[in-house]
Amino acid sequence: MANTIMIGAMAGAAMLLTGSAEAPIGAQVQVALQKRLPKTKVDAIDCSKVDGLCEVVAGANLFYVDKSARYLVIGRVYDMETRQDLTAAKLLALNPDMLVGGAAKANATPDAPEAGAARAGARVTTQPAVARTLDVTRLSSKGAIVWGSGTQTVTVFSDFHCGYCRALSQALETMNVRVIERPISVLGSREIAEQVLCARDRHAAVRAAYAQNPVPAGPKCDTSGLDENEAFAKAHGINGTPVIVRSDGAVIEGFRPKAQLVEWLKGAKS
Repeated sequence: MANTIMIGAMAGAAMLLTGSAEAPIGAQVQVALQKRLPKTKVDAIDCSKVDGLCEVVAGANLFYVDKSARYLVIGRVYDMETRQDLTAAKLLALNPDMLVGGAAKANATPDAPEAGAARAGARVTTQPAVARTLDVTRLSSKGAIVWGSGTQTVTVFSDFHCGYCRALSQALETMNVRVIERPISVLGSREIAEQVLCARDRHAAVRAAYAQNPVPAGPKCDTSGLDENEAFAKAHGINGTPVIVRSDGAVIEGFRPKAQLVEWLKGAKS
């Protein structure tokens, strides 16, 4: 009888290690990852959020694999129905102190190729902004949505599906600043951007778009300025939102709270 119990236990363990259909899917993925990424310590696996994908947390890294753990996906998962950046939400849960751009950066595992190289959508900003400048004066006014008023002007490359662009917009609303918003479609928001650009009251349309409310229909208009925004963004490596450009061309990437924005704007060179 004891031998029978021992044999049954060994068989159960073998089924788990070989990825038996009877084993929990997370356990199967865990075993497969141990074989494929032996140097990576996996902290958590969640296969319940997205059909066909498992979310894997490994230290500060977040990535995705299929349920066979054959394919590893580095990037952002965005729920188009709820308009929620699932990757950004998870990264914020892992580290609430992060300043996050419109969507998060998800890094590969330490022993995977090109670890930490992927940049999709917007940013997680944990380091001081890199000194960088952009000359936005070359852009025409056709793709600009201007709102607010004040003694200072900022240009914002944004996406109306980007939650942290919305947070930035709300912060700027409370400041003495003129905003030149230049939408780019990182998260499939081109149609909404066209609606906002053609709206009779663009500022109200911006608020509606970020609130995920219907944008009041306006007359048809020239939306080629959005193409100009996209081309400029591509030419200058802007593949995430928000990106904020000061009047003197200084740049910061990702969301910043009001207090930091106020201090940063004080540094503008005349």
